[in-house]
Amino acid sequence: MTLTSEHGRFHHPGVSRIDYKTLDMDRVLTAFLARLWHRGLPSRLSRAGELDVDVFVELFLNHDDVFQNFDKDTATRWASTHLLDMVNRGRASEAVAGPRPLHGLAYRLRNSRKSRPYGADEQLYEMLFGQPNNVLEELRDFFFSDVDPTTGEIEPGPDTDVETQALLHLVSKTYTHVADRPDESKPRKPYPALCGEPARLLAEDVMKLMHHQGHMPRTVLVDYLKVLFSFHLALYHLRLIKLLPRAVEARAVDPSCAKGHTGADTADRCPYRVRLFVAADGAPDAAAAPLAQGSAELWYRRIPAFVQATYAVKKLDEFAEHLVRKRRQLQYPQGRSYFSPAEVLALLGKSRRSERDRFFGQRLNGVLDDEDDLPAEMQRIVDLKLDPFDEYIESLMHYKGRYHRGYIVDCLDSLLLKNRPGALLAQPRGMRGTRRFVLDARLLEVLLQVILLRPDPATGHWRTAPMRVDEFLEGLRLRYGLYVDRLPKGDGFTGAQLDDQAALRSNSAAFLHRLREIGYYQDMSDAYLTQTITPRYAIGTPAGQEVRTR
Repeated sequence: MTLTSEHGRFHHPGVSRIDYKTLDMDRVLTAFLARLWHRGLPSRLSRAGELDVDVFVELFLNHDDVFQNFDKDTATRWASTHLLDMVNRGRASEAVAGPRPLHGLAYRLRNSRKSRPYGADEQLYEMLFGQPNNVLEELRDFFFSDVDPTTGEIEPGPDTDVETQALLHLVSKTYTHVADRPDESKPRKPYPALCGEPARLLAEDVMKLMHHQGHMPRTVLVDYLKVLFSFHLALYHLRLIKLLPRAVEARAVDPSCAKGHTGADTADRCPYRVRLFVAADGAPDAAAAPLAQGSAELWYRRIPAFVQATYAVKKLDEFAEHLVRKRRQLQYPQGRSYFSPAEVLALLGKSRRSERDRFFGQRLNGVLDDEDDLPAEMQRIVDLKLDPFDEYIESLMHYKGRYHRGYIVDCLDSLLLKNRPGALLAQPRGMRGTRRFVLDARLLEVLLQVILLRPDPATGHWRTAPMRVDEFLEGLRLRYGLYVDRLPKGDGFTGAQLDDQAALRSNSAAFLHRLREIGYYQDMSDAYLTQTITPRYAIGTPAGQEVRTR
């Protein structure tokens, strides 16, 4: 059975602005740059035709005043492998999505139909908007550092790398043929966060990473930002998978989540914080792999309950709109023309029961009347004699639950960068492979840059300094819920058994080996408490540049 649009609507932007599809972080960041430039709004580009590799190559060859000694074969290879983000790379259907997002104006050269962010750009912007450290302005200054904010004129600096130089000149040569304006038909709707902690952690981490911009190449920093954005979006949605079903069951969002967990003991206060056991050795036959598989399996098994909870919030939101529009018995919150998930969950109370039963009874009849002969599972739902709202949600789950679960799995896999650099998830090739949480070297590098940068209590400046391995592992646990040398308390684990101890020791050894591989650790002593991680970049020290904390 195909549900009509009245019944099939599922997505609620107050839960997540992402339309659950497979995401590519190059395209997400490219669209996010447009929102940075237009202060939260997407861009509307007017351009004749799509850009392909040949168009970019011709721009190189036709402007030898800038691109000197470029031959066609070299320019084609360089553009397609280093400068451009390609869709279906290496296949007959290969096409240009757009330039790599090395500079803020890269979005003006994207092919919008092939560079879709599926709402992840909006989710990022709204998470960062309004944070006290003004992180959006820092990102805007970084990505648009060579653009005059008043005139929009491009002025490349002397230290701009070759890829960004090429991108800026491409924009300057084609900008006269492109109309770029904010898309005001899609105004911002800043929904109150279900939990304020993920956005705060994201903003803090981005600011810490931005302090490295004078110490690493621009291309490296952009790649780190993509990994960090993907990592935090994944953790945010894992938290929602845990939070939303319980909020629907309780008919309210936890008050501590609404406040954002701002106390000193933040890491232990959120009842829905994510706890993942990650395998430091990426091999599927590693000793810790079964534990990491069990951790991943638990979180993916929670997805159907999340789908059902999202349906509940969406349909309650439609009920609230009905009360505002038809019955005039409900008003929008002051200053808004929409309801948050927390506000619509209040409609599950006894005071709205008669109206709720009437509304969802009609909706339920619309589903059941379309069936001449109910399927056995649907008949069992009817036989339970649930109230109209619960029966309606169960019927939607019967017809569309598996469909939405599949898309959420694909989306979550892509946010966790499955089997890619920066991955928090791995899965052997093939449909029967078992997922497991891992700590890829690229992700570990990014988290090292963030955690090793700390405020100096004496001066109030950010500085990097060596850190004991056990302190770093504690930071991974408390800040992100990533467990390496011990098992989480909860989220599928009840404590380490005797057989698990050997796996944990092996995972700790693999973690040290991974640190050694990427150049952050040298064996100085066998004593665990004297094992230290050495920062790669000196910030806030005599050899580095001091940056005052915000």
